[in-house]
Amino acid sequence: MNEDKWVRIHTIENIFEMDMIKDTFEKEDIEYRIKEYKDTAYDGLFVLQKGYAGLFVKEKDKELAQSIVMRLRSLPYVVFSKD
Repeated sequence: MNEDKWVRIHTIENIFEMDMIKDTFEKEDIEYRIKEYKDTAYDGLFVLQKGYAGLFVKEKDKELAQSIVMRLRSLPYVVFSKD
C-alpha cells in the first residue's frame, strides 16, 4: 500500500457539505484535497453530472476519513430563519 497516494473517497453534493467536511478534517488533522467541479465559464453545468466536488485523502487516512464523512452525512441540515 502506498500511503502517500491520494484516493477519492466521496463526491460532495453542495457547498454546505464541503464546509462541514473541511472543518471536521482540519480539526482531526487529516490532509485532504477538494476538486470543485463548478466552473464559471459553464455556469455550474458539470455540477449536475459530477457533483459539487470530489474529496481526496491520503490512502493511510482513507478509513478514518470515510467514517467521518458517513457520520457527517447522517446529520440533519438545520436552517435558521432570520425572523
